[in-house]
Amino acid sequence: MGRGRQKAKATRVARDLKYSAQDMDLESLAKELHGATGEDQNPKDDDPFAEGNYIRRA
Repeated sequence: MGRGRQKAKATRVARDLKYSAQDMDLESLAKELHGATGEDQNPKDDDPFAEGNYIRRA
């Protein structure tokens, strides 16, 4: 009992995602999927535990 409201909300959210007109940057998505990174971006910057990026907590 009680699953009806949850299912209706999930259905509504899925329908909104499917039919909403969202602005997508397909060019940057393609670069991300193919693994292309910018020249100024260092791939180690994303990993907080990479050598040199560790931030010591107080």
